[in-house]
Parts: sequence; structure tokens; C-alpha cells
Amino acid sequence: MAAAKVKVPERAGKGEIIEIRVLAIHPMDSGFRFDNVGRPIPRHIIETFTCQYAGKEVFAARLHPAISTNPYFVFHVVATVSGEFVFTWIDDRGGVITERARLEVA
Repeated sequence: MAAAKVKVPERAGKGEIIEIRVLAIHPMDSGFRFDNVGRPIPRHIIETFTCQYAGKEVFAARLHPAISTNPYFVFHVVATVSGEFVFTWIDDRGGVITERARLEVA
């Protein structure tokens, strides 16, 4: 797997709702397409995405072949404590992308 980009605010007030944006750079090949000489392109998709905040899972998704290349998610979380976000993508070939971001809550 290649890489991912995450956007998390650096600071937030306690109880504030913050927006999280995440993008995984991944081909998401369904297994139904063919290359330029007619050979099938093998399936290669991200199967799961999870987000943990301060050690607790706050968002999770199971992905399927219909998801487009470079899956992008936007979701919201209530800032409760200063802590780390851990974002994890796992594909069907065992590839893993993990990104981290820190949030300071005042």
C-alpha cells in the first residue's frame, strides 16, 4: 500500500465538534477490469478503515469493490481529551497504512 493523508485540527475546545478528513492513496481494483492487452487486473482493495481517538474506536468502515480509487472519508468527532488519533487502513493483500495525528484539547 502506498500512503495516506489525514487532516485533524491541532487544537480544539473541550466538547467542540471537529472535522476529520482522511484520504488513502490506493488503486481499489475491483477485479472486474482489464488492462490494455485484455488481461484481468487482479482484485486489490482496502477492506477496512478504522480511527481510534485516545485509545477508543470512533469510526470504522468496511469497504467493497464498488469504492473508488483513493477512498476519502470526512467524519466528525467530539473533542473530549488531548490525545492521539490513529488511522488504520488494511487491504486484501495484507497491506497496512497507519497514520497518526495529535489533538490538544483546552
